[in-house]
Amino acid sequence: MTTDVANDEPAASNGAMTHRQVLEALSGLLLAMFVAMLSGTIVANALPRIIADLGGTQSQYTWVVTATLLAATATTPIWGKLSDRMNKKLLVQLSISIFVLGSVLAGFSQSTGMLIGFRVLQGLGMGGLQALVQIVLGSMVSPRDRGRYMGYFGAVLAVATVSGPLLGGVIVDTPFLGWRWCFWVGAPIAGVALVLLQKTLHLPVLTSNNPIDWRGALLIPGGISVLLVWVTLAGGSFAWVSPASAAFVAAGVALVCAAVVVERRVPDPVVPPRLMRQRTMILAIVASVSVGIAMFGSAIFFGQYFQIARGYSPTAAGLLTLPMMVGLMSATTVTGQLVTRTGRWKRFLVGGTAMVVTGLALLGTIDHTTPLWQVGIFMAIMGIGVGSTMQNLVLAVQNGLDYRDLGSGTSTVTFFRTLGGASGVSVLGAILASHVTSLISEGLAGHPGASAATQSGGSTSLDVGSMPPAVRTVVEHAYGDGTALVFRISAVVALVSFVAVLFMRETSLRTTVGTDEQDQAPERT
Repeated sequence: MTTDVANDEPAASNGAMTHRQVLEALSGLLLAMFVAMLSGTIVANALPRIIADLGGTQSQYTWVVTATLLAATATTPIWGKLSDRMNKKLLVQLSISIFVLGSVLAGFSQSTGMLIGFRVLQGLGMGGLQALVQIVLGSMVSPRDRGRYMGYFGAVLAVATVSGPLLGGVIVDTPFLGWRWCFWVGAPIAGVALVLLQKTLHLPVLTSNNPIDWRGALLIPGGISVLLVWVTLAGGSFAWVSPASAAFVAAGVALVCAAVVVERRVPDPVVPPRLMRQRTMILAIVASVSVGIAMFGSAIFFGQYFQIARGYSPTAAGLLTLPMMVGLMSATTVTGQLVTRTGRWKRFLVGGTAMVVTGLALLGTIDHTTPLWQVGIFMAIMGIGVGSTMQNLVLAVQNGLDYRDLGSGTSTVTFFRTLGGASGVSVLGAILASHVTSLISEGLAGHPGASAATQSGGSTSLDVGSMPPAVRTVVEHAYGDGTALVFRISAVVALVSFVAVLFMRETSLRTTVGTDEQDQAPERT
């Protein structure tokens, strides 16, 4: 592979960007990430109201979340690989535009099916943003200095995560606005982000004479998508052990195996096989999958717990998630500063994954009567654990990558984290729906004919407001008691990430952007 670099901006005298230059370059990126995170979190507490308004069910509730994660997961490796050979700034702008288009169209949805379809379009843009944010930072700042800037990303992440549910709740509870504005509110901010990116972001542009691996780019997301659809539908549309299930698994595995064969033969693969020979990369992938399941697969159900099981409004439900978000923001900021100061990262991964397991295990004990202050403490513990783990896993991987593999390696870790989240939401959502249905059936055993009031399209309805008082009480208790099962399963899965980081070998953080001597001072364009 040959590398050509264009240059229209002089580098610093020592080949590195100053702190001010980095902050200016990151301004538009931080705003773009804020829009993406806000668009995701603003829907969290609004979803029960949205699904009820559109006449959706519990299974469709899960699909609204899974559709975005599935699309983001499938396209993340492609965005990452393109960033290794194309203009990163252009790719960031493109991903923002796609995401905003999907958000605006989602606001015009007239049915749950339409909403799910536009959420897929959102996911295409999300796949680019979640990979490119880390790649851009890695292109400008050495691993040793990256911790201090991860604090900024952590702060933006926390502000968006905290303000999103609150803003979503206020929008839903405001009669002259309505839930559609949850999808429209971020569009003006995205426009500002695009202007800032154009003016401030200048990055290396690497080009290659090798043809793009389009076969791998199609086979990898194709195989993963088929398997994710299987995980989502199994247990609901068809049994886990059934001819339909076997067909999905066979098709998904065949596509993945074909992708492995292709990736070994092309000169410039989407996921270079050499990355899979690195111990840190393999262990980080394992940890990322389980952290993704814990982070996405459990936290997404907090909105249902507080609104359906505890009877709070969307705004109040957003306020009740503050302990988790504050813990996440604090941990990301503090650990980022400590990593930069000490150059050590493994201790934070070990401690962080331990806290994730502990927080989820404690959340596995809640029911519809648990004092809210206890729930808040449990959520804060989990938030601190996720904040200490999420960014440092990426940092550990980037520390061992050549500059030519920065996009592929970073997007691979992000890909598996989102894969864990998508599969976690699907599986845990199916388990919750089944468990809640059983609890409701048991609770309504003494009320002949009452079960019909809880059904909509063959699944449990989320419109509890229209149910008779006695039936509503049974449904609320079922969701309150049933949600704990989701957290207990997530805690068991999170143990895998704890074991994986224990076996990681800590290496000193580099003070250069790339491991190759020629990459220490890349020119910018």
